[in-house]
Amino acid sequence: MTRSEVVVVGAGIVGVCCAAYLQRDGHAVTLLDRDAPGEGTSKGNAGALSPGSCVPLAMPGVFRKVPGWLLDPDGPLTIRARYLPRALPWLIRFSLAASPRRVERIADALRALHRPVFECYEPLVAGAGCAELIRRSGTLVVFRSESAFRESAREWRMRRERGAEVRDLDARAIHELEPALGPQYTHGVLLPEHGYTTDPHRLVKALAARFAAEGGRVARAQVRGLQRNEDATLTVLCEGRGLRAQRVVIAAGAWSGALTRSLGISVPLESQRGYQVTLPEPGIQPRHPVSAAEGRFYATPLEGGLRVAGTVEFAGLEAAPEYRRARRLLEQVRGLYPQVRTEAFTEWMGHRPCLPDSLPVIGSPAGLPGVLLAFGHGHNGMTSGPVTGRLIADLVAGRAPFIDPAPYSPARFQ
Repeated sequence: MTRSEVVVVGAGIVGVCCAAYLQRDGHAVTLLDRDAPGEGTSKGNAGALSPGSCVPLAMPGVFRKVPGWLLDPDGPLTIRARYLPRALPWLIRFSLAASPRRVERIADALRALHRPVFECYEPLVAGAGCAELIRRSGTLVVFRSESAFRESAREWRMRRERGAEVRDLDARAIHELEPALGPQYTHGVLLPEHGYTTDPHRLVKALAARFAAEGGRVARAQVRGLQRNEDATLTVLCEGRGLRAQRVVIAAGAWSGALTRSLGISVPLESQRGYQVTLPEPGIQPRHPVSAAEGRFYATPLEGGLRVAGTVEFAGLEAAPEYRRARRLLEQVRGLYPQVRTEAFTEWMGHRPCLPDSLPVIGSPAGLPGVLLAFGHGHNGMTSGPVTGRLIADLVAGRAPFIDPAPYSPARFQ
């Protein structure tokens, strides 16, 4: 294997994991971001680690639900009117990805990418001395009605067919696992292989600190674009300077689109803006992350309190947050946990980098072997980050990839 000078653009969970795995192979790696590691989207992540997550966002029949969501000002989906013309091409691609045949192939690829999450985190957190941040607790999904539970049957079948462990629960079993839940939750599912990180922000910072301690370079700069050089190297164009490298990994999340366009690469990347509130003193002690199926939100017991995350908003990278959507989550979590205290809270909005087929791009675009793309992980970045890092390291090394990279190839958009 030839050792290379590599620049990783983006210091969220995906970029930090790419840098760490490349460093383990002996490459000279620079981790480059406008902010310190973990200060972007990863900071407000809900922390889910979901090896059995394999159901695409675009499922057959999803568009029947969209009008109702859009008409509800506090519903799980909103598209700002001014942004609709820009979002429409992406939404058309999204609808095409919902065909039954494509959904099954996408589910296979998601399961392959998510299954080894704990295996891929293990060497990284062991080296960084932060293994306690990873919990294999299981995740609980709860339903208020039998009809909603039955409507989700296809999703649970898809998981089971791909080897994920799924346990159906009745009301008694639900409340034995989580006594603080409201009595209206009568049906549930336990995903015992799932887990979470107790502090997504601290996890990213710990991995980046270990990377730096082992000789990796962490630099802060606003990256403006990439330039190909005559000697087959690349220059990362920053404010007032350029950084030359043999290989560049673009892992800048929702901001990756501008970098790929500077190289003439078109990838249909969109930000699904998500909101969350964190309750530092919730007054309850949940044992598991809990997903409220009808409300389409997720509650995680983190070190800093109970984090409640959800909603999808299309408004681009520049529009100001609409924090009313975050505060709506306070009402929803009071329904989930009747005894929860919501007087004190922080609110946050982040950009989930999403591609219309629910899969990221991982690998080199045609004709640009020195460029590797590693973005578009959507709602699953904390789960797929270490797996992506290991796969990127395999591709750079030229060894047989530990999972098949073909489903995530940028070629599907070229």
